[in-house]
Amino acid sequence: MDLTDDHLTTQGLEAEGRGRLLLIACGALAHEILALKRHNGWDHMDLQCLPAKLHLYPEKITEEVEKAVIAQRAKYDRIFVVYADCGTGGLLQAKCADLGVEMVAGPHCYAFYEGLDRFAAHEDEISAFYLTDFLVRQFDAFVWKPMGLDRHPQLRDMIFGNYIKLVYQAQTDDPVLRAKAQDCAARLGLTYEYRFTGYGDLKASLEKQAATH
Repeated sequence: MDLTDDHLTTQGLEAEGRGRLLLIACGALAHEILALKRHNGWDHMDLQCLPAKLHLYPEKITEEVEKAVIAQRAKYDRIFVVYADCGTGGLLQAKCADLGVEMVAGPHCYAFYEGLDRFAAHEDEISAFYLTDFLVRQFDAFVWKPMGLDRHPQLRDMIFGNYIKLVYQAQTDDPVLRAKAQDCAARLGLTYEYRFTGYGDLKASLEKQAATH
């Protein structure tokens, strides 16, 4: 099992082919889901992750999730999709309903990490740019290079001119990641804010699924 961030970004994670419940998730959530599985002894859960780079092409997410569900559904009693809307404009929710599978609620992982109600209460955060543990580690792969800032740093002000702050939603209390997130904010010319969220509603959603037989 290759759990390097680069592999999760480009290849994802294959299911082991065992367990009653299959979680189909984004590769950016692999470490957190596996940590929750280990901590809670959820041995009846299996995990398949699609490549995290799909978030650079949200129009492809619905189709790839559908393919995974169809390919795996005969092997498991239930499937739970661990994607929020993630920029699909409601298409993923509609497809999951058609396929008869449940999915995580919310517009994106930033909302369910913090908790949907708490996130919605931040009325002033239209000007905030968010990073999670995974995105801090993969900042160059998901932000700096895809936006062309490695080649054309002058684009920074054009792309991020309407942002005020970078919010690091931390799943773990890691001083190395905190320092790196602060550096990311400096590279983007944004004010830095650290916000420890832990696993938020992701934990609650998986606990609910674990208790469903």
